[in-house]
Amino acid sequence: MRSVLDPKIPAGAYDAFLPGALERARTQQEWTPAHGRLPALYLSHGAPMLFNDPLWLRQLLDWSQSLPKPRAIVVVSAHWESAPLMMTASQAGTPLTYDFSGFHPRYYAMKYPTPDASAIARRVAALMPDNEPVHRHPMRGLDHGAWVPLMAMYPLADIPVVQLSMPTQKPDELIEAGARLRDLPDEGVLVVGSGFMTHGLPFLTREMITTGKAPAWSSDFDAWAADALARGDVDELSAYTTRAPGMPYAHPTVDHYIPLFIALGASGNPERPVKTAIDGYQIGLSKRSFQTH
Repeated sequence: MRSVLDPKIPAGAYDAFLPGALERARTQQEWTPAHGRLPALYLSHGAPMLFNDPLWLRQLLDWSQSLPKPRAIVVVSAHWESAPLMMTASQAGTPLTYDFSGFHPRYYAMKYPTPDASAIARRVAALMPDNEPVHRHPMRGLDHGAWVPLMAMYPLADIPVVQLSMPTQKPDELIEAGARLRDLPDEGVLVVGSGFMTHGLPFLTREMITTGKAPAWSSDFDAWAADALARGDVDELSAYTTRAPGMPYAHPTVDHYIPLFIALGASGNPERPVKTAIDGYQIGLSKRSFQTH
């Protein structure tokens, strides 16, 4: 049986999706101060399998279209953990980072040539404390935690994007790191934490992959996170290692869960309940994504 990991045509769903997505993107209203503050986002990014999932592609586009088009985007992804804090190269057309393996060659040829991001890079650098400056990486481009979902959300690739590394795994410190970016949404900049609400890849079975049926460790963790997020319970979310059902199967490593704390910090009010934008499962993993108010 075919699945998103073994499609008849690699990225065929994206090919079918793109013409209509481009048409919608060209008419999206650009952010102005009259729109007010943008939300911060936590999104499940889906890796190359996203390009074979027409429903998820449409959900991401619908989400982006429900917001005004941002002036710039700042992403923190599960796939770049580095301390001290680092930032991707900001020149136009910086090559992408293809940080995945075992996929069809098509995915390593995909492009997302974003424009020069020097202005937002300088703005982000200015927000950092003097004793903790952001270090510029001269050659690193966006990794797949950034460019894969953005190809669905903003397919014109006409928005400046920079990516920051995730310098710690401690929830309180990630909230603090996100809080340094809290002025950006008032300036029309979209702040994104990119991960996957459950990410137990080693524990997936063939049935889960082909049917998408969620195992209990995935659905139980997702329900726990959804409840805590709906209540704005940061303490509960931060204590996931001891309180969340499904651990450690849902997250054998924590890198895909913890970017949500960046989004909560960037909101300016981490304890305010969030709005779920996407839910459901792909290959048994929760793709829950949300925006702050």
